[in-house]
Amino acid sequence: MDALRRAVRDYASKHANGDGLALTEVPGLRMMCAQAPSVPLHSIYRPLVCLVLQGAKHMLVGSEERIVSRGDSVIVTADVPVVGRIVQASPSEPYLALAVELDVALIREIAAGLSSTAEDMPSAPPLLTTSIDEVVLDCALRLMRLLGRPEAIPLLHPGIVRELHYWLLSGPHGAALRALALPTSSASRLAAAIAMLRAEYRTRIPIRRLAKSAGMSLTAFHVQFKQLTSLTPVQFQKQLRLMEARRLMVHEAASATAAAFEVGYVSTSQFSREYARFFGAPPKRDAHRARSALSSRTPTRQRAAMSVSK
Repeated sequence: MDALRRAVRDYASKHANGDGLALTEVPGLRMMCAQAPSVPLHSIYRPLVCLVLQGAKHMLVGSEERIVSRGDSVIVTADVPVVGRIVQASPSEPYLALAVELDVALIREIAAGLSSTAEDMPSAPPLLTTSIDEVVLDCALRLMRLLGRPEAIPLLHPGIVRELHYWLLSGPHGAALRALALPTSSASRLAAAIAMLRAEYRTRIPIRRLAKSAGMSLTAFHVQFKQLTSLTPVQFQKQLRLMEARRLMVHEAASATAAAFEVGYVSTSQFSREYARFFGAPPKRDAHRARSALSSRTPTRQRAAMSVSK
């Protein structure tokens, strides 16, 4: 783990944005380096595996929460809004983590070649945790070695990612991942509804339309959606709206009123109430605080704006 930790710290120290997030040219690979505990950071996660190499972080998805620390591996099983707060970090021992997005189609392909099945397994919770497996750690280190070698990425990346998915499917949460990829699983059927919510978050989508896209009854849709994301469809859409509004105010200097209307609110007072409840401060105050925090950090670093389209 030491070699990967050094590689992540070296890269992130040069490329991280104001929140400590460093994107890379390697598809699906990103990392985090933070030298102090943070305020809650709101973002939309796609299915991914995250390796915590140092420090600790509190993660919240709806009512599901975890504290993950050095040596932990976290699998996010669905497109979900996540509130993350770094709780253990310092300049001498910063919080360090590496994440790789998962490919559901690749999971499905590899799972088809494995002897075990997950036909009867219910939906997995949105967060799965275990200790980092050495073979997964090795794949992550080899992905890091592709940085700065653009000619190697198309040649080596597909094989490393394929191997990573194989080891995850062979690990303690393999059955849950196989269930995620089954065309008949609730996770696969709900993917269309989640995609619709992400694409049309500005408008109110009838629950019946969402349920129909998943091929479920209204009752089954509510139950399965809550089980997969730990949120109701209304809560899910509301969080998408509020996070996009915050991005507009912090990164594009939009006013609170303009941001509210842009994301679909018709009442600015309702927007302010829901925003303050979710982020812990009224829109103007929170946006000012966030912009000040960003400007106080290294301004020349590339800033990766948070968006519901990620």
